[in-house]
Amino acid sequence: MGNKPLNQADEVAKLLGAHTGTRRIRTAVGWLVVTIVIVLAVVAYLARRPAAGANTLRFVTEEASRGDLVVTVSATGNLQPTDDVDVGSELSGIIDKVLVDDNDRVTKGQVLAVLDTSKLEDQVDKSKAALVSAEAGVQQAEATVKESRANLARLRQVAELSGGKVPSQTEIDTAEATLQRALANKAVAEATVKQARAALQSDETNLTKASIRAPMNGIVLERKIEPGQTVAAAMQAPVLFTLAQDLVQMELQVDVDEADVGLVRDGQPATFTVDAYPNRKYKAKVIRVNYGSQTKNNVISYKTILKVNNDDLSLRPGMTATAEITVANRENVLLVPNAALRFTPATTTNSSAQQSGSIVSRLMPGPPRESSKRANGKSDNESGQKVWILRDGQPVSIPVTVGNTDGRLTEISGGELKPGMQVIVEAAESQK
Repeated sequence: MGNKPLNQADEVAKLLGAHTGTRRIRTAVGWLVVTIVIVLAVVAYLARRPAAGANTLRFVTEEASRGDLVVTVSATGNLQPTDDVDVGSELSGIIDKVLVDDNDRVTKGQVLAVLDTSKLEDQVDKSKAALVSAEAGVQQAEATVKESRANLARLRQVAELSGGKVPSQTEIDTAEATLQRALANKAVAEATVKQARAALQSDETNLTKASIRAPMNGIVLERKIEPGQTVAAAMQAPVLFTLAQDLVQMELQVDVDEADVGLVRDGQPATFTVDAYPNRKYKAKVIRVNYGSQTKNNVISYKTILKVNNDDLSLRPGMTATAEITVANRENVLLVPNAALRFTPATTTNSSAQQSGSIVSRLMPGPPRESSKRANGKSDNESGQKVWILRDGQPVSIPVTVGNTDGRLTEISGGELKPGMQVIVEAAESQK
């Protein structure tokens, strides 16, 4: 009996300790539940709120519209006269006079310069003397022929009167031979006269050529000689002057790149500018596209000739010009920016949602990815050019047929694209 109260006290103590432990466990569980609730609340908040700094796609569009399209090909070259001539000298000698200067207008046959003619005049005098001597030789030969013919006639008369007794046949044959030699000498003398006359004519021609004359009407582009300068005409005639026939009509020689030569045709209009008048545009027309190629700095090009009117003589030979050749001119056609033809959506709808969604959506596995064609109801085997428009905020492709382009706009024909539709030209990222 004495130990019973003690045992009851022990049991009470044990019960109190167990109760305290249970309460601690309940408290810990409660805090755990609260923590889990808070974590879930944070996760739910983050699931509803995009991550800070997340990027979303913003599509930039431009309107498809009707208008005129002018397609040009650019080329550079130099202006040249339609007909220029290098005037030289066939003779060697010293320049005695120069009668014209640069930019002087000249007429056909006008004397431009004169060589020293002292030696040429002496040669002409010598040739004249040789001709006189040859003509005298002809007269002497004619006298010999006359004498030989008379001697032969006398011998034949004597033989007839003597009945053939005198003179002997040998004498008659000798007289005939003498006459033939006299006739031959006369022919030689006459040929010598012709030769002397030709030599005189050649020397007189050389004397004439000592005066350098203009071969045509034109203008002096360049004078390359001065009085007292020695001209040596050997294998090649030296160039003394450069003349242009007419600067009112000129030609522009440009080099068209091999990638563009297929578009250039005879008769196409063109405009060009020169550095001397940067704010002025000159008109021209293509008159020839050479088939032969030329290579400059490992670049293949084809020389193209453009006809140019230069009525005011503002253009000068050698000027560098930049030409724009009009190879196509389309009126009232449907046009879209070239950027619209280059645009292709980088991601599908699902991937776009992943880019702009929450951390949980990025971590969670998503459905299998589909191509943009399938996502927009387009078949995989569809080919050709296309543009993209927005429907319900999503890009949708429209097949189109492309035509000419000027590098910024492209002609569109066929398809569902209509004027006024907004076509996507780029996708820009924006931060929320």
